[in-house]
Amino acid sequence: MKIAVIGHSGSGKSTLAKFLGKLYNIDVLHLDSVHWLPGWNERSAVEKNVIVTDFMNSHSSWVIDGNYFKQCYERRLSEADVIVFLNFNRFNCLCRAFRRFLRYRGSTREDMGKGCNEKMDFKFIRWILWEGRTSERYNKMFGAARRYSDKFIEIRNQKQLDAYKSKLKGE
Repeated sequence: MKIAVIGHSGSGKSTLAKFLGKLYNIDVLHLDSVHWLPGWNERSAVEKNVIVTDFMNSHSSWVIDGNYFKQCYERRLSEADVIVFLNFNRFNCLCRAFRRFLRYRGSTREDMGKGCNEKMDFKFIRWILWEGRTSERYNKMFGAARRYSDKFIEIRNQKQLDAYKSKLKGE
């Protein structure tokens, strides 16, 4: 089983990826942990692609969460058996990101790059509300819906996410 989890910042991609990894007993790669080096410094594009490619080549089953369109995006979608798009509205994502900030403030989440303490600044808020929702980004994500409609699942709110998780657990 190969699962790609994409969606907006703050929508719960990493949380869903952890759930799926545990449910299916498969390894999870969080692209945030690949992208970020300590102190919120970006890893080089070449190094990121090597890490993602090595992970995909060395695992027959995986869950990969994150958009990062330059990190084997087309390969991830092509090879995935399921693509889950968390398309929560911007204000819901902002509230979720703020709750996450309160929970992890002063520490680094396990799905984030080492040495990247949780933060909530104006730049990130602007990303969640506007910059992360450009027409180009939407076209990339909804392009996946068109190309891979047979394996594409769009989840728009917490109720749908809870129903999806319950269905997978057989409840």
